[in-house]
Order: sequence, then structure tokens, then C-alpha cells
Amino acid sequence: MDDIRKVFNKFDKNGDGKISCSEVVDNLSELGTKISPAEVELIMQEFDKDGDGYIDLDEFVDFIQNGGLGDSSGNDSKELRDAFDLYDTNKNGLISVDELHSVMKMLGLKCSLGDCRKMIREVDEDGDGNVNFEEFKKMMTKGLA
Repeated sequence: MDDIRKVFNKFDKNGDGKISCSEVVDNLSELGTKISPAEVELIMQEFDKDGDGYIDLDEFVDFIQNGGLGDSSGNDSKELRDAFDLYDTNKNGLISVDELHSVMKMLGLKCSLGDCRKMIREVDEDGDGNVNFEEFKKMMTKGLA
């Protein structure tokens, strides 16, 4: 729970206890991810259960603990794609060790380059040293079905 709170606090730049669309855009920009506020609003709708336009800690925790997956609404694939795209900062369809490391660092999670390499190796089925969307999807849905 402490790690989830740290990630939440990293996104909640102004410390008001909720994450706004602009805070998400700012955080993703720091990662080098170009995303429009309209795209962020669509992603935020998956988190924002009370519809107030913000993500509070409870909504964030619920989303993270449920693997970011919807409740069999048929949107799972889109939600997984959105999550994948957050890590795929150069938009080449692959999550590299450097991209994973950069995101983990930005989220305030202590993770060495070696740790990231190991994480990727664990799910890298084709041996290219990266995680593609299919590998990511398997990793995220393992044990959640």
C-alpha cells in the first residue's frame, strides 16, 4: 500500500489528494510521452468511479489492485492498450528496459536497470529484450481471470 501511495503522491503534484487531468499530462510529459488532454480524460474515466473528473486515492488503489482491468465490460483490451502506451514512451510498440526504468523512476519506485532487465526477461517470450503488447497483456491478465 505504501508503494501505491507513493505513486499516487507522485502524480498528485499539488498535494490536494486528487489527480487531475493536467497532473497526468505533466507527469507523462516528464516521461517524454506526448498525449493530449482529451486522451488523458478518456484514460481517467477508467479510474474515476464517482465521475468528479479527478482520481482520488481510493479510486487509484482500486484501479491498481484490480490490475487496471474493467469488470468484464469488454473494455479490457482498450484499458490494457492504454496502460501499455504509458510505458511505451517512444511509441514503437515495445517496452524497452530503458522505458520501464524511466517510468519506474518517475513513479518514485526504486528499481535498478538490472531489476528492469530481469522483469522484462520474465515476460519476454520472443527473446527480443523488449515487451510487446501481447506479452504485456499476458503478464497483466495472468491470475486475474
